[in-house]
Amino acid sequence: MIGARLKQARLLAGMTQRELASALGENGLKITAAAISEYERQQRNPSAEFLLLASETLDVPSTYFLHEPSKEIDWFAFRCRKRLSKGERNRIKAYATDRAALHIELRELLYPNSTPDLPRLPVNTLTDAESAAEHLRQHWDVGDRPLDNLVQIAEDRDVVVIDWHDETGLFDGLSGRCDRHPIAVINTNVPSDRKRLSLAHEIGHLVMKVDEQCKEKEEHLAYRFAAALLVPAAHAFRELKIKRKNLSWGELESLKRKYGMSMSAWVRRARDLEIVNHSTYASMNRFIKSNYWHRNEPGNYLGDEEPLLLRQMAQHAVSEGFINVDRVSLVSDDLLLDEDELIRSSEYPSASELLEMDDEEREDWMSKMFQLAEDMEFEEFEAFGEEDF
Repeated sequence: MIGARLKQARLLAGMTQRELASALGENGLKITAAAISEYERQQRNPSAEFLLLASETLDVPSTYFLHEPSKEIDWFAFRCRKRLSKGERNRIKAYATDRAALHIELRELLYPNSTPDLPRLPVNTLTDAESAAEHLRQHWDVGDRPLDNLVQIAEDRDVVVIDWHDETGLFDGLSGRCDRHPIAVINTNVPSDRKRLSLAHEIGHLVMKVDEQCKEKEEHLAYRFAAALLVPAAHAFRELKIKRKNLSWGELESLKRKYGMSMSAWVRRARDLEIVNHSTYASMNRFIKSNYWHRNEPGNYLGDEEPLLLRQMAQHAVSEGFINVDRVSLVSDDLLLDEDELIRSSEYPSASELLEMDDEEREDWMSKMFQLAEDMEFEEFEAFGEEDF
């Protein structure tokens, strides 16, 4: 158990065994990478001193090593640029493994009878991908409309959605399975329209059953599935018509806001459906790249695409005493918001803001704040003294 958790913590920190040994040496503990390897393979038991220093070095609680190892997850379809280092890839997987394991544990605890609602469909051609996306829309009963919040739709159907705030600009997405649970990891450090296409892409990998002889086309099939899930062919034809000589950036920006799919993805969708020819597509792509829109595209999709279910379940389970706070903290402290912090982060104005208000507005706010203090039975409420009123 300790060996598996030690390896998980090391990978989560993005460190090799040699790097960990060096860091421990700087903290006064001489140890070799070979010894750490033996600990991880459970050929030797580490000392208490080692575990204490390792927890500090790897920035995990000392109890992290004593918890049961995370569930085994079959990761596949890791999408990233070639420049992303092996250490960073392992770090992303370790982070996602910890959060997915807690997510599944909480779901099975709070909703023992729920089952993932994600069909597996044979997909070997682009036509199959279009049909599979349409089938999933019907299966999920989302209607013939733009999908307002794809993350929530997926989470409501027991897809485990994990957020990773990528700082490298090199990570796109990751899919996996743990027993019957489908898992999608998305980069949340991108605009909402990109998150949506990325999640739709990962859902494609989870839905599609691709024959071995077609595996080299799987990424292309998943992209086609994703675009069709966000913008079915019938929608694209209705919005753009059957044939176009050109597309205006203004109308594409409007469609981006409506469907939550980027303008560049709309251009690609129009080409894939032969609404525009290859020459028009190539010309528009050159314009996108020359204006650096592939990095920062104009227009914003205002929908919210943040995974919330894990935090919600963690708060629920802890408040009901179903799970210990320490179990959640092993994964991340950000899943549990302190009530005092919640109150402080409310929309009530600061003292300086109150002083800038006119008398009537200030009196109204003060009344609300006194009521808040009375309702919450604060032991201390010292933002103002009696002489201030």
